[in-house]
Amino acid sequence: MVAFHAPALDGLARNPALPTPLLLRLLAFDGGGDGPPRHAMLRPGLPESAIAVILAHPNPWVRIDYAKSKLAEPGQRARLVDDPSPRVRAALAYGPQLGGPRASVTPLPDDVCARLLDDRDPSVRAALLESPHLAPSFVASLATHRDPAARRSAARVWEKLSPEEQSALLADPDPEVRRAAALGECRRDAHLTAELLRDPKSAAEALRHGLLHRADAERCLAERTDLAALAENPSLPADLVERLAVDPDEDVRLAVSVRPELDERRRMAIDFTVGDLDRGEGVRWVRDGLADPKVLRRAATSAHPLLRRTAALSPHLPPDLLLLLARGEDQVVENCLGIHHPDTPEEVLMRVYARLGSTFSAWMAETHPRFPREGLAARYADHPDGHYRRLAVRDPAATPTLIERLSHDPTVWTRQEAAEDPRLPLHRLREALHVPELASSAAANPALPEYEMAAVLDLAGVPA
Repeated sequence: MVAFHAPALDGLARNPALPTPLLLRLLAFDGGGDGPPRHAMLRPGLPESAIAVILAHPNPWVRIDYAKSKLAEPGQRARLVDDPSPRVRAALAYGPQLGGPRASVTPLPDDVCARLLDDRDPSVRAALLESPHLAPSFVASLATHRDPAARRSAARVWEKLSPEEQSALLADPDPEVRRAAALGECRRDAHLTAELLRDPKSAAEALRHGLLHRADAERCLAERTDLAALAENPSLPADLVERLAVDPDEDVRLAVSVRPELDERRRMAIDFTVGDLDRGEGVRWVRDGLADPKVLRRAATSAHPLLRRTAALSPHLPPDLLLLLARGEDQVVENCLGIHHPDTPEEVLMRVYARLGSTFSAWMAETHPRFPREGLAARYADHPDGHYRRLAVRDPAATPTLIERLSHDPTVWTRQEAAEDPRLPLHRLREALHVPELASSAAANPALPEYEMAAVLDLAGVPA
């Protein structure tokens, strides 16, 4: 057992049945300088006694991991705002890295963000302004901040700023702030767009979104300046759209084909090619409308693959559009539905599971609310592919005998799935603790007796 103490400790750290006294032992362990296993900090619902140990832990990496935990309440993570290590404060400022498309993070309280923005260390201030988890209202409040980097960030929520704030940013003494503000305003100001087109740092974005003078549009077309970006511009005159629709560059024709003003007949008359794996992430008007019923209906009922694929990214599809997309033969649409929509039909989920394989499909099987459980043992316990045999463990009707058999499966991830199942007979669970590739899963098994958990800590040298 001693040789396998590291994976066993890692499994124990994520065991939902680990008693608080043993959790506190584990958290106090220095792990030879590496700190306790990360899962000890990333558990949901940590007791206050464990949080106190983490916040005061002498190893800064322990506090960094907690600062980045998506399972910790923002108010608990915020207690690190005065941590002595700038690396910890920077980790808190940036926030968690999301694991999976359905994950979300509640922003830190505004007063905590304000303190981080005034931190004495520039890395902390930079991490906060780069964070994807800031509340839009807080970002808007930065329009009058003394730091130019903060004022530049405020331009990201341009439409939420007052006219007075917008005017002030457009006349800001800092050129980077003025550029960011101009990129926000150029959607309704052709003069600003013309100025931005002369700046290499802003030309592409201005060409894609800004209000264009016809002369500027014709010049870009004549010079063939980033025509795929030009083809997306919503202010492009109709006759120039028609010219780009027959451009020799297929990327340009594809960009034209997804323009929102085209009717279905005109859209499908364009000679475009869609890549087998293209999910339509560049169809901005549909991505911006993933919660808008009218936009979703236009996109989901279109014959254009990219519009349908983009609509399939929405968790808000009504039942009729969900079924319409699920009946199609586009594998990318099915993949997007399986990943993003909570009501995706079971048969689609199983096809996506088979197609995605390995880690990602295992994540989907664990997290998707409609992923099947009943009947999996009868269907897959003897499947020739171990990727499917592991599904049998998810069946509530699977017997302890079957779970034990699968714990000896030729495929390692099937053995690991069985080793973590509480129906595994105790004698086999104890054996699995001594098997290198099963030690972590066995230690994470909630049926592991408390005295066995304590023995894992003792054998690993974790002080009592």
